[in-house]
Amino acid sequence: MSNLQALLWDVDGTLADTERDGHRVAFNSAFSQAGLEWHWDAELYGQLLKVTGGKERIRYFLERFNTGWERPADLDRFIAELHRRKSEIFVTLMEEGLIPPRNGVIRLIDEAAEAGLRLAIATTTTPANVEALLSRFFGHKGKHPFELIAAGDVVPAKKPAPDIYLWALEKMDLQPRACVAIEDSHNGLRSATAAGIQTVIITVNGYTSEEDFTGASLIVDQLGEQQSPARVLGGAADHASLVDLGLLRRLHTLS
Repeated sequence: MSNLQALLWDVDGTLADTERDGHRVAFNSAFSQAGLEWHWDAELYGQLLKVTGGKERIRYFLERFNTGWERPADLDRFIAELHRRKSEIFVTLMEEGLIPPRNGVIRLIDEAAEAGLRLAIATTTTPANVEALLSRFFGHKGKHPFELIAAGDVVPAKKPAPDIYLWALEKMDLQPRACVAIEDSHNGLRSATAAGIQTVIITVNGYTSEEDFTGASLIVDQLGEQQSPARVLGGAADHASLVDLGLLRRLHTLS
């Protein structure tokens, strides 16, 4: 019998395809507004996604791809301000409804909430980004079913470090074995498993489909809807067409 108590959700690429047409677009707009002749195309952004955290991604870009750019005296402050503006632009994109939820996300969240499972966010994106997304998906602020939003800089080390999951587990007084994590990336899988969470569902996207997901309980192309079924790419559910609460409980029991 499964003692599943909580679902912990990643955000970017998991709840919505925010990366290519959300964060990337917002970064480029922020660069343009700052007078920078930088442009992150889809291919370059895929390489930058190896690094989690927006400020960390800008720094990685400068260190790896733009070494000749003359740094300001206070680089940390410059990056922080650039990232702050990028986050404002991203929130606007969310508020305009330009980034829909991925298939099956709202269905599974509603199903879990109705069954009394606890729900939390564990992400490296900023709290403002998360609130904008949840407000768009679930109505006015405060109406979403997540009891905890673990986001941004509440911990110093971003995924693949386990810190954000450990912080969420501590705040919710949960044991890792009582949880399922839902992620989209290798870094997310590493973060969750390093925190002791043994059941991790991977829902891949265009940027992560070729990553190594060894150790995941289930790998799918989406969580699925009746009219748009999920395709199982790996794990212990060969014939599943929907990732629903019954399947999560079975996978949790096997972990």
